[in-house]
Amino acid sequence: MKILFINNDGGGFSEYREIESGTNAGQLFRQEYGRDSDTSSYKIRVNSLPVDMEHVLLDGDRVSITQRKQVGA
Repeated sequence: MKILFINNDGGGFSEYREIESGTNAGQLFRQEYGRDSDTSSYKIRVNSLPVDMEHVLLDGDRVSITQRKQVGA
């Protein structure tokens, strides 16, 4: 299935990604940031609404990952 992934970390970017059906927000986060990244430091939104790490993504979802506190802010 296809989602729009918006990464707001650093310079940021957005692109369409193919992911497996049944992928949840936490799995996508770990794919992008690595297994050892601290999930509590980030906010994940799907279609502009905050979700938890167990939220299952659907075809066509718009997913954004943003740091809760920006470095240097």
